[in-house]
Amino acid sequence: MLEYINNNLSGFWIATGFLLLAIEVLLLGFSTIIFLFAGLAAICTGLLMMTGLLPESWTAGIACFGITTGVISALLWRFLKKMQDKSEADQKPQSDFVGLEFVLAGDVSTTEPGNYRYSGIDWKVEVDRDSDSNAFEKGQRVKVVSVDVGLLRVKKSD
Repeated sequence: MLEYINNNLSGFWIATGFLLLAIEVLLLGFSTIIFLFAGLAAICTGLLMMTGLLPESWTAGIACFGITTGVISALLWRFLKKMQDKSEADQKPQSDFVGLEFVLAGDVSTTEPGNYRYSGIDWKVEVDRDSDSNAFEKGQRVKVVSVDVGLLRVKKSD
C-alpha cells in the first residue's frame, strides 16, 4: 500500500484534498474553514506534481502543502470574512403583534410610557418615533408598529 502511494504521490495529494473538502462540507457544514483551505492546498499540490512543476517526493509535497495552505488562507480569508459578516440585523424581526390594534387604558406620551395587558402579560407601551403625535390619550385607538422584549411601540390607528 505504501509503495503504491509513494509511486503515485500526485494522486494521493488530490485524493487527500477531496477527502478534506468532503469532511468540511458534509460533516462540518462549513463551520470551520481549516479543512477547506487544507483541501484546496492538497489538490493544488497534487496538480503541481502531476504537471511536473513539483518533484514527486514527500519533502516537496509537505512543503508545498504547508505553503499553499498559508497562501490560500491569506487570499480567501478576507472574502470569506466579508461573506460571513453580511448581517441581516438591520431588518427588524417580524412579529404577530405588529398590526395589533387596541384602546389605551391610560395616557401615553414620549416622556411617559403606558401599560397594556395582553394575553396575561403587562406590556410597556411607547409612542413610536415615526408617529405624527407625541402623546395619546386614554381611550384612543392605537396600532402596534414594532415590538421589542416587553415593549410595544404604537401610533394612531387609521
